[in-house]
Amino acid sequence: MATRTKKHAALKLGGVGALAVLLLAGGLTLANAGTDAGAAASDARTVNCPTVRDRLSAVPAAAVAGVEQELANLDNEIANANARLARQAANPQGGPNVVQNAILGPLRSKRVAVLDRIEININRAGGQRPDLASLATCGLNAPGIASAVNGRAGNGGTGNGTIGADDIGGAGDDGDVGDDGVGVARKVNCPDVAGRLPAVPVRAQAEVTRELANLDRQIAEADARLARLAVRPEGGPNFVQNAIVGPLEDKRIAALNRIATAIGRVDGNRPAELVNLAPCAVR
Repeated sequence: MATRTKKHAALKLGGVGALAVLLLAGGLTLANAGTDAGAAASDARTVNCPTVRDRLSAVPAAAVAGVEQELANLDNEIANANARLARQAANPQGGPNVVQNAILGPLRSKRVAVLDRIEININRAGGQRPDLASLATCGLNAPGIASAVNGRAGNGGTGNGTIGADDIGGAGDDGDVGDDGVGVARKVNCPDVAGRLPAVPVRAQAEVTRELANLDRQIAEADARLARLAVRPEGGPNFVQNAIVGPLEDKRIAALNRIATAIGRVDGNRPAELVNLAPCAVR
């Protein structure tokens, strides 16, 4: 009887040992998977597209708002393509031509459409139609190299779309348009975000870059509305604040929260103070 009890105990201990080995092996597998995912993210390439802003000659004043909006669209398309490349690096799928067929090819088609709209905007305002078609095709950068973007006017070609851009923040006048503002297009003046970011983890860079491009697009859209308002005034003295600047702040709060969440999800340090950069003025 004693012998049978000892054998039973030995079997139980053996089972526990086997379970421990399996758990340990599983833990090692999970650890390796996490390491591999981080390595894959750091191996992500970015798109290499020709910049457009520096290829434009004098843009007629009546076309500036439309052109700025389309330049922001180009930056947003670059950010979206980089996000797809990051996901592809972390979770490869498709054959050897998947990047060309699923990312670079569609990106070129989108850029062709945007560049055509820029040409039309300039020509419609009385300027000479530029030939921008050759700027549609993009290649790939080596891992770790950021994509060149068009940024915002007056910012040296480095807008929110590039992590590490210089800070061009500052407050302007209030957002009300007086009689002396009729016919003169004003612009929103928003604090720069890229220059206020902490170190962005590699695994968060694609999402952060996409949201920075969204911020630039929001500014371009607000400027376009202000340009239309200068040509055709409407509303009362608080119209700009209520219809343009206020909604812009709400959109920026959402984008800034997404940036903070993307960073905090990776390193645990969520930069909640970014929301202070949401308010914009009009100059």
